[in-house]
Amino acid sequence: MTTADGERSQTPPSAQPTPGRGFPDPYEISTPEGAEGWEEMYAYHNRFLYARRAEDSAKTWFRNSLHFPEVSYPFDQLIVDGAFTGTGVTNTRVFVLPPAKGLDVRVVNGYTYMSTIPSPDEEEQARRAEEFAKRAGHYFRNWETLYAEWQDRVTDAIRTVHDLEVPPLSEFEPIERVLEERGPSQGNQLLAAYHRLLEHGDRIWTLHSEFLNLGYAAYLRFLTLCKEHFPEIDDQTISRMVSGIDVLLFRPDDELRALARKAEELGVGDAVRAATTGEELITGLGGTGAGRRWLAALEESKDPWFHFSYGSGMYHSHRSWIDDLTLPIQAIGDYIDRLREGDDLVRPLEKLQAERDALVDQYRSLLDEEDLPGFDEALGLARLVFPYVENHNFYVEHWFLTNFWNKVREFSALLQKWGFWEDVEDIFFLRRAEVEEAVVDLQMAWGAGGDPQGGHHWPEVIRRRKEIYAALSGWNPPPALGPVPEEISEPLTIMLWGITPETVERWLAAQGDGANGTTLSGFAGSPGVAEGRARLVLRPSELDAVQDGEILVAPVTSPSWTPVFGRIRGAVSDIGGIMCHAAIVSREYELPAVVGTGFGTSTIKTGQLIRVDGDTGTVTILDEAADVS
Repeated sequence: MTTADGERSQTPPSAQPTPGRGFPDPYEISTPEGAEGWEEMYAYHNRFLYARRAEDSAKTWFRNSLHFPEVSYPFDQLIVDGAFTGTGVTNTRVFVLPPAKGLDVRVVNGYTYMSTIPSPDEEEQARRAEEFAKRAGHYFRNWETLYAEWQDRVTDAIRTVHDLEVPPLSEFEPIERVLEERGPSQGNQLLAAYHRLLEHGDRIWTLHSEFLNLGYAAYLRFLTLCKEHFPEIDDQTISRMVSGIDVLLFRPDDELRALARKAEELGVGDAVRAATTGEELITGLGGTGAGRRWLAALEESKDPWFHFSYGSGMYHSHRSWIDDLTLPIQAIGDYIDRLREGDDLVRPLEKLQAERDALVDQYRSLLDEEDLPGFDEALGLARLVFPYVENHNFYVEHWFLTNFWNKVREFSALLQKWGFWEDVEDIFFLRRAEVEEAVVDLQMAWGAGGDPQGGHHWPEVIRRRKEIYAALSGWNPPPALGPVPEEISEPLTIMLWGITPETVERWLAAQGDGANGTTLSGFAGSPGVAEGRARLVLRPSELDAVQDGEILVAPVTSPSWTPVFGRIRGAVSDIGGIMCHAAIVSREYELPAVVGTGFGTSTIKTGQLIRVDGDTGTVTILDEAADVS
């Protein structure tokens, strides 16, 4: 059965697969055994429809494994929809970017694929450029003021979701409602609260993209200018000219370092090192004044800095530090050990800034006098906007979504109490529209004093979807679908996802021969060379296994993995370009990194000795050690 068979009975195929060199046709992808019927987990607009086969089969679809590396849960799909909607509306309708609109998005066997919507013709781009200049120019001229306002708006959205009340559906309405307020019932409020949650879950993505693409645009302007003046300059050198700028991305890790210092100052370092859970911390430290002072400092750090997802934040299942203290406790213990070994735990910010400034001076000295103002202006703007390019990630993907997922769990707990399902996490196997059906079911039953029907309907649906999810998780999705693109020149695709013509050629070669060999190529994400034993981390739950001196090999890394970077010698990722998180964090921590290798996790085994050359973008397997994980 193919992935679009669910549509065949309504609309028969109208075109044949695209012939010639290319990736699998999206309409010819087979459904993994055990995942039959997966289509019902996603809305029709998420799927390939046979009525559009001629159009969609002619396009190249890249898998978005940078943001959505795993199978989407049915409810979590609203995050995929929201993220692409935010990007599209900001590019197309708000700032009117001349050459770029948004992206088409589809789900195949639970994985997210995207395809760029064609750029407008030259005449249309010229018309859009006039609008873009007025709109983007206003933001660039008033960046700091508008960014401060943005911080207030997004913080307000976070607090609103956190404070959103899920009505308890008590036996009787409070007497005050009858005697004084005479407002909506708890049933009315329940449905309104769910709509309110969805409203904020949707709007946050417009906030997410409001400054982001302008930030990338400013950086691209500087990158393009550098390449015009210095054709031989590489992307890594350009990125180092805007490095050494403190961003919120590093603040959670800074909090852990500060807590390690505090533990040593108070003489409770051993008690902190002995704990592995929050309960053990309280037991071990709550009996002394010094211990209680350290616990108070921990509580102060938690809000907001522990609202940091173990993964990308895009999946409810990754949880955050505030929900599971395992990683931060381990990291604080590691930092205590490093303090005792004489490490001051200070990030090399001043050193990076000195190197950055020397690099800028070197290239400025090569420019003619008349070119200097333009170079300085572009560099200044790139540095001005760079903090937002990283800071938005903490505000939205981590702080907001931690609160959002936990608020969904509050709705689920109420439905669980009324017998809809057994586990609070079960709600995520329903689509958002289906959750609304459940809410209305409960609203009607509670109002009438009866029993809802959900407990007779959803458990079997959820049981079957868990089977499907497990089957889809074992499938190996191709990196792209459809024909080979004639060219790849869209700068964001290259800079963020690391997709280049060379990347596509590697993907094509791997289709025929597999990803064999002892050398992998990717982007030179962070300079330097390191050798060490590889540690594959395919999901956040495997981070605990990373040992001192190993080289992290992952599909993609998350900002919340930053404390782990204190233990490793280098990093390798399957996906990502010069501005992906693995590259940025590695540069700030002076670790060699090669990103966008494509097949690092399917080629390298845990325990193998590997060399990471962050200057040339190559990874070499130095021995054939077996997987020792």
